[in-house]
Amino acid sequence: MSQDSGDLSQFSMLDLFRMEAQGQTQVLTDGLLNIERGGGDPGTLEAMMRAAHSIKGAAAIVGLDAVVQLSHAMEDAFVDAQHGKLQLTPARVDVLLAGVDFILQLSALGEQQVDDWLRQNGGRIADTLGAIARIGALTAAPGAPPDASAVTAAPAAVAAPPPAVPAVAGAAPAPVGAPAPDDALPARAPAKAPAQNFDRLLSLASETRINAHQVQPLLHSMQRFKRNQASLFQAIEQLHELVLASGAPALVEKSALAVQRAQPLKQFMHGHLADVEAYERRVLGVANNLVDEVLALRMRPFRDGVHMFPRMVRDLARSLGKEAQLLIEGEDTLVDRDILARIESPLNHILRNAVDHGLEDPGERAAAGKAPLGTIVMQARHRAGMLHIEIGDDGRGVDQERIRRRIVERNMASEPMAAALSADELLEFLFLPAFSLKQDASAISGRGVGLDIVQQTIREQNGTVRIGSQPGIGFRTTITLPLTQSIVRALVLEIQGEPYALPIVKVERVLTVAQSEIRTLEGKQFVVAGGEHLGLVQAAQVLDLGAADSASGDLAVVVIGAAARRYALVVDAIRGEQSLAVQALDPTFGKLRDVSAAALLDDGAPVLILDVPDLLLSIDKLLGEGSLRQLGGGAGQARRRARRILVVDDSLTVREMERKLLHGRGYEVDVAVDGMDGWNAARGGEYDLVITDVDMPRMDGIELVALIKNDARLHALPVMIVSYKDRPEDRARGMTAGADYYLTKGSFHDETLLDAVFDLIGEAGL
Repeated sequence: MSQDSGDLSQFSMLDLFRMEAQGQTQVLTDGLLNIERGGGDPGTLEAMMRAAHSIKGAAAIVGLDAVVQLSHAMEDAFVDAQHGKLQLTPARVDVLLAGVDFILQLSALGEQQVDDWLRQNGGRIADTLGAIARIGALTAAPGAPPDASAVTAAPAAVAAPPPAVPAVAGAAPAPVGAPAPDDALPARAPAKAPAQNFDRLLSLASETRINAHQVQPLLHSMQRFKRNQASLFQAIEQLHELVLASGAPALVEKSALAVQRAQPLKQFMHGHLADVEAYERRVLGVANNLVDEVLALRMRPFRDGVHMFPRMVRDLARSLGKEAQLLIEGEDTLVDRDILARIESPLNHILRNAVDHGLEDPGERAAAGKAPLGTIVMQARHRAGMLHIEIGDDGRGVDQERIRRRIVERNMASEPMAAALSADELLEFLFLPAFSLKQDASAISGRGVGLDIVQQTIREQNGTVRIGSQPGIGFRTTITLPLTQSIVRALVLEIQGEPYALPIVKVERVLTVAQSEIRTLEGKQFVVAGGEHLGLVQAAQVLDLGAADSASGDLAVVVIGAAARRYALVVDAIRGEQSLAVQALDPTFGKLRDVSAAALLDDGAPVLILDVPDLLLSIDKLLGEGSLRQLGGGAGQARRRARRILVVDDSLTVREMERKLLHGRGYEVDVAVDGMDGWNAARGGEYDLVITDVDMPRMDGIELVALIKNDARLHALPVMIVSYKDRPEDRARGMTAGADYYLTKGSFHDETLLDAVFDLIGEAGL
């Protein structure tokens, strides 16, 4: 059996029909829209005829008679159009698209849902089938006026399948005459492979790259050895010269022998160092290629996320009495599948605004000397390592004076202030929540929930959105996004001796600030950079990592935020930039404050990727409470020896998150990767508490607890079990072995763990 056959064997016949129907109905939709725009040719009609014929045959196999009849009637219409007996006018295209909608919705139903759905929608299907049959029976010559009676039976709306049925890729968001609400989302094709498979592959590929980087310390040590060896050989040669000058035959012979035997060692070292360097380059190259290939698996062509939009634009325009077409350029541009899924809604909002606000009705366009058919162009391309999407229309643009009047009407600025605003400043008001230029809300727009949602969603993807307008010429939106969210270019910082990372796209700038440049106003510290006052904030305080050490030299500062919410974040040091493979946090922890994800540095050390919007909220909270500490506020405070805790867990994420939580509360924390490692650490260190998982390789947590409690020196050491298992028998096993506390990860959160630790050993300081 071939590989393809093996892959398809897991699907039922209905699954295979559903996949075929999705592809063939897209051919029908694209072809009908192309013909309506005047771009049809015999090849387009031939492709649509074949698509309808394929759907008919596949539907007959799975017993969907309604689809068989619909596709057969459509096939007849396409054959008549091929023979010149039928002209596919916009009204007739409406009827055929209604048939496409029914085929899509029927193909999305499960076997148990088909009969009920057909009973509920049988009348509409019959009307659509009759309308298609009537236009297929026409024999009017090309150019003859359309027969209105042939299309009046087409339903104005197609009933949606039950909520349990998944959305079908390519289905129109709203049929003619029934525009979708503002929050309607385009349908999306289901993922063809589980997301966790790609994430796991990327994680393994990233670890391979890290392992390749770990050859570098060996290279550095060999290079140091080479330099020491060169110094030794130089000393031997100098000694040999002195011996030659002395003239002692025995010493000369021995010295010459030493020089002779040293030469092979020199060559040996040179050769092996070159071999190791070549090996390091090969391994690193393979590792980088592996990461690139895994990322390529996550990429999808731009068309996969936007193929439904031309139909949506066409139907929406017709419902508003307009004519519009959407042209998509750069359909083959590759985009991360997650980003592509998350930008569908913003793109939907922008296109709907373009049709409703931007494009004029045919009469207004004719008066302005424009073609009746309005055009929207969506272009996607890669530029400077980023994804750029531009959406422009040839409509009326935005009336800047209407924005000024609206600003004044809503008391957002006085008339003199509004009159002084530039064109770019005026357009920024369109991003504000509830800001709309329409007086009355409709099903499509006027609620002011369009561009603000677009901006918020794009920013969540570490992107930016800009808008521009030329009155009478059109409106343009430019979106810039990272190509993937799986690899993030980050600035690695050091805070309280621990590495943290900030996405580069969220870093405004990096500064070095001298102590003499710090200013204080009303108890708040700031610096002046580029003519702007930037408030100084200690990163250690924002992350609740305790008081930062007093710094006597220059400060390392990272500027984050925008406009009035721009702050200078003071860190211990800036290590540099790295490309990090993002790894999701363990779901046990939920959403952690100020943290978005985790990663591994090139040297294998774990690092938390900070969530900049969360950081800004935390800073605002500190400012609101008036609890923001000044730099040097922790100087001179007596330090108490912190209690030491050993965390034993085979999960990197759980291990590191427990360590950082405890470290942030002031405890000293060591980690062990399994029970055996934990047992060795417990015997060799002075700990006040051991926190262990249960299920671990080599030695599980129950065995570890028993060993500690049976040891004459360690039996009094408190041990806490943190486990996913919450069954009474598991809890009983742990407590019988001697555990002092049993905490389940299912109900775990920050304070639960910290409270339990406090109950067992008290505060961090002795």
